[in-house]
Amino acid sequence: MKAKRHLTGKLAAVFAAATLTLFSGQPAESATADDAKLTIHGAGATFPQPLYQRWIQEYEKTHPETRFTYAGLGSGAGVQGFLAGSIDFGASDAAMNDAELARVDPERGVVMLPMTAGMVVLAYNIPDVPTGLRLPRDVYLDLFAGRIRDWDHPRIRDANPDLDLPHKAVVTVVRRDSSGTTFAFTNHLAAVDPDWADKGPGVGKLVDWPGIAMAVPGNEGVAQRVKITDGAIGFMAYEFAQRLGLPVATLQNKSGTFVAPGPRTGQAALASVTDIPADLRIYLPDPEGADAYPIVSYTWLLLSQRYADPAVAGALKGAITWGLDQGQPIAEEMGYIPLPEVMIGKAKEALARVR
Repeated sequence: MKAKRHLTGKLAAVFAAATLTLFSGQPAESATADDAKLTIHGAGATFPQPLYQRWIQEYEKTHPETRFTYAGLGSGAGVQGFLAGSIDFGASDAAMNDAELARVDPERGVVMLPMTAGMVVLAYNIPDVPTGLRLPRDVYLDLFAGRIRDWDHPRIRDANPDLDLPHKAVVTVVRRDSSGTTFAFTNHLAAVDPDWADKGPGVGKLVDWPGIAMAVPGNEGVAQRVKITDGAIGFMAYEFAQRLGLPVATLQNKSGTFVAPGPRTGQAALASVTDIPADLRIYLPDPEGADAYPIVSYTWLLLSQRYADPAVAGALKGAITWGLDQGQPIAEEMGYIPLPEVMIGKAKEALARVR
C-alpha cells in the first residue's frame, strides 16, 4: 500500500498552492517532511472551512500518523472533485441532488454526512449605522432582486425609525463561484416569494443575480468586500462576519418575528425539523417557530461507500467520528450550530456503511 496519495487535473494545482500553506498546519517548506504519512485530501465548501481547518489541527495532535488537507474551493468544486474521484472526500453546503447522485460510480457509492450547521447572515457596511439594522422578509428579498437601490428607501426607513439611514446606493455582494451558501440563500428567498424561483434568478449554487451585483469568490471574499465597500450588503456564513467584526442585520422570520443570528435562534431553526430522511438530505428553506433564525443550512461531507484503500476508509472514519463527538463543542465555540443528538446518531449509522 502506498501511503502517499496523488491528485490529478486542475484540482492538483489548487491543492499545491492552497492546502500546504492554509490547511496543513505547517509552513509550505516543511509540509512534505514526512512523506511516509498517509495523506487524506478533501475539498469543497468554504462555509465550514474554518471549522474543518481547526478540526484538522486538533485531531492531528493526537493522531500524527495521518495528515489531512482541506481546500475551500466552493461546494460545486467539492461535488465535482468527489464525482471525478480526484479527492478522498468532498464537502458541500448543498447535499448532492438526484442528477449528481446518478453520476456516482456504483462501484464506489456515496455516503452524505451532515457534520455541522450554520447560519447565512446579511452583513452590511453603512456609514453611521454600526448596529441595529432590521430587515423585513420582503425588503431583503427586494434588496437582492435589485428593486431597492438606496439605503434610505421608505420601506427600510419604516422598519428602522430610530436609525439615521443615509441616501447612499445599495451595493449587493454575491458569490461568483459555485456555492452551497448561495444555494441556501436562494432556496430561502424562493420560500419567501415563489416568484424568485419561477420568474427570477432561481435556486442553485450559481445564479444570475439581477441588477448591479458585485460578485466575488468564497465566503471570505464576500466578507472582505463588504468590509471595504461603503453601502455594501452581502450574504455569508455567520462565522466569517464574526471574524471580521461586521455588523449583521436582524431578519424577520416566517412567524413575523425579528431575530438575530446566534446559538439559540440557530438551534431553534434546526429543532423545527423532526423527520430525518434516510439519506440525511435535510433542507430548512424557511424554518417554523417564533425563535427560529430564518436562513440556516446543514453542511455535508461526501464520502465513498467503498474505498480502494482500506487505510483511507479507516482514517476517515476515525477522524469523522471524532468530529461528530469531540468536534461539536468546537463548532459551537466558532459560531456554528452543533448537530442535534438525533442527527449525530443518524450520521454515525451512515458512517458505519463506509468500507
